Amino acid sequence: MEQLFELDGSILLWIQENLRTDLMTVIMKAVTRLGDRGLFWITVTVLFLLFKSTRKTGLALFIGLVINALIVNVWLKNMVGRIRPYEVVGGLKCLIPEPVDPSFPSGHASHAFVAVAVIWIMMSKKYGIIALVISALMAWSRLYLGVHYPSDVIAGILIGIVAGVLGVIIVKAVEKRMSGNKAVMSKQLDDN
Repeated sequence: MEQLFELDGSILLWIQENLRTDLMTVIMKAVTRLGDRGLFWITVTVLFLLFKSTRKTGLALFIGLVINALIVNVWLKNMVGRIRPYEVVGGLKCLIPEPVDPSFPSGHASHAFVAVAVIWIMMSKKYGIIALVISALMAWSRLYLGVHYPSDVIAGILIGIVAGVLGVIIVKAVEKRMSGNKAVMSKQLDDN
């Protein structure tokens, strides 16, 4: 674990020394704000729920985001309690107001990748690619700004994908059960 922590810190310092620019910092601050409190993905979910053609996707996204929030924000962050990198890695500068919650795993990355998983599975790949690009930028912004370790972001991505897939599985299972119940009811009506 010690070597992982050292590698995590080294990567962040490398990003700081080699990739930070004034323009990129403005862009990354804006991108990371999109993911604050999951509001961007909550808005996308609500928009999907408003239209019949995307309602199932919206429902899967809602379920996935709830599962993800319970795992990441309620359970793991509090259980692990990992200190933010700017508090530990010597010389690392945080470029945004310092978050107050623990570092592991990245909530921004996990919520974003719930959306990637759901949209990729339930919609056309064109929309999946758009979600992937936005989500990858959000995840990258957390490293660039110095608020998460790479391992926080990787864990967040993996948890988000699992939560998104679970959201899809639940929606498809409910849909299957409901269509089965409709068939049974229709047969009973035909028999009478």
